[in-house]
Amino acid sequence: MSSAFFDSPILNSPYEEPTQHWELDASGQPTAVVKPNRRPSALVSPIPKPKKIKGKAAAQPDFLADELGQEYNPTEVINGIRSAVESWRHLPESQWQVTPSTARLLRHWRNHPFANQRPFFCQVEAVETVIWLTEVAPKSSAQGRRFWTHLEAANAASNLELLRMALKLATGAGKTTVMAMLIAWQTVNAVRHPNAKRFSRGFLIVTPGITISGQ
Repeated sequence: MSSAFFDSPILNSPYEEPTQHWELDASGQPTAVVKPNRRPSALVSPIPKPKKIKGKAAAQPDFLADELGQEYNPTEVINGIRSAVESWRHLPESQWQVTPSTARLLRHWRNHPFANQRPFFCQVEAVETVIWLTEVAPKSSAQGRRFWTHLEAANAASNLELLRMALKLATGAGKTTVMAMLIAWQTVNAVRHPNAKRFSRGFLIVTPGITISGQ
């Protein structure tokens, strides 16, 4: 493995959209090659080598497959939504297709000269993704409706009574701040648009009561 990655592992500012990334080899290890653009999302499931039983390899379960043996891999949908949100992000404000309250919040999170901690790009992008799916995708294009068809099907397969979206952020990315941003967006719009079903004033936050400490 090249030492170039360890000499300078960080290539992008946490406050700006990524513009380059380290190439990974077939085993997921960084190489010495810096690739342009953002790294695409990829689903990697580390599975240990099977043990041999009486000269034969023991069968390993497919952790990406459901009970019918069909593999669940959301990579294509994730990259598609990410690309759609990126294109939408660079549109002029007149084409955002969001409420005036949402537009004001987006301007604040994206451009305000914060005196203290400025929101990370990943935090703003997480909120942008939910906003795009909620306010823009249903009325924007066939692509947006296709993503909603996927989300509705995934929810129907698990729980018909509860529609859910999942956001995945790295450790230390500031998920609590993202929750606060989402609550602010929903609350402001719920007050301004009391008859809109897509906005809510009530929130339930559930957090695990587990503390992990290292020695």
